Amino acid sequence: MGHHRHLLLLIILTSFSLKCESWSWFSSSAETEFDEKASGTKDNSGLAEFSMEGFNDRKGIRLVESAKKKLVGTNSCWQNAYRHLLAGCSEIFAVDEKRSRFAWHLSDCFQKDSGRPPFPSCDQKSIMAKCLKGLNEDEHKVYLEFYLETTPLHLPSVTVKAHAFKQQTERLINELKTSAVLAEDKLEIIEGKTESLLQNSNEIYDSLNSIDTQIHHVALTTKNVGDQIDVVLMHSEAVYEQSKELAASQSELQEGQVEMRRNLVDGMVMLKDSYNILGQEIDNIRNEAIEIEKGITKVGDAMSTKMGNLQSKADDIGNIAGISLDKQQQLLDGQSTALEGLQILTKFQTEALEESRGTLQQFAEYGHRQQEELLQRQEQLQSVHDHLMENSKSILAAQVSIFF
Repeated sequence: MGHHRHLLLLIILTSFSLKCESWSWFSSSAETEFDEKASGTKDNSGLAEFSMEGFNDRKGIRLVESAKKKLVGTNSCWQNAYRHLLAGCSEIFAVDEKRSRFAWHLSDCFQKDSGRPPFPSCDQKSIMAKCLKGLNEDEHKVYLEFYLETTPLHLPSVTVKAHAFKQQTERLINELKTSAVLAEDKLEIIEGKTESLLQNSNEIYDSLNSIDTQIHHVALTTKNVGDQIDVVLMHSEAVYEQSKELAASQSELQEGQVEMRRNLVDGMVMLKDSYNILGQEIDNIRNEAIEIEKGITKVGDAMSTKMGNLQSKADDIGNIAGISLDKQQQLLDGQSTALEGLQILTKFQTEALEESRGTLQQFAEYGHRQQEELLQRQEQLQSVHDHLMENSKSILAAQVSIFF
């Protein structure tokens, strides 16, 4: 980066030096060519040519020193005259009219300093030939001497131009130095911004890798959730099949209960008939006992035997009735147990459905949260990208402002 800065500074210095040199050294010749083209055929005897020998001319140096002293003085006449010289010396010696007017100003100042009457007023728009007609012989001699003195003044003009070129060159070099320092500072700022931009790019790349990893985790989690949902559906189907089987078993149990109740009713009817028959037989026996009361003694043993048999039959009938009642109670207990088991199964099925519904709800909420987080990360990534684009535009604008 430092090598590039030095190379850029060298190019800028070279371009500025070429521009300054071409403008300063050859300005007089360019103006002369333009005047020649504009005026057509014109007398070139009064043109001021550039010469390096003028710097060693003693007369030119003496005239320049004299002009400087008179510029420092308090006489406004000489100051005005020499300001015309220093302000446009190339034009004065290139145009004979302006040269004559300059000699007129110098002669007028000499007349005033020597106590003589000043020259008559000469309008700036009037030609010098018309103004010279108003001079007497002595005044015309003074004017002629100053006019001849203006011939070697092209040398101090060159000296003044060289001095001006030196000052202008120093000013341009100082400005160029300042511009180079500013350019170096701007390059350092651009380098810092570039490093910051690279750091931001690395951070964005890391964020993208993190988002890619999170998306991969979300995909795996979604796949696991799908597998768990399939397992839950399989369990639900198994529970549904078991519920169907339980319903079929419950139907069979109800049919068995109806059949058992029917048999119990039939047994009770038969028992009632047996009791009725037994009552009738007891009545018949009682009637026979009344009728054969007289023959009880004879048939006592036989009657006792019959009564014993009858008692045993009655005991058997009672035992049968008790057994039937016990079996009915067992049947009722079994039915109650079956109903409790059915209630437990129904409760288990309800709990399983609630648990599966809660699990599905949790999976849906988790997927929704993951989607919202992914959208937030995408928005953050978009904002970082926009910020990066703004920084790039500002850096590009700064580079354009530096180089152009």
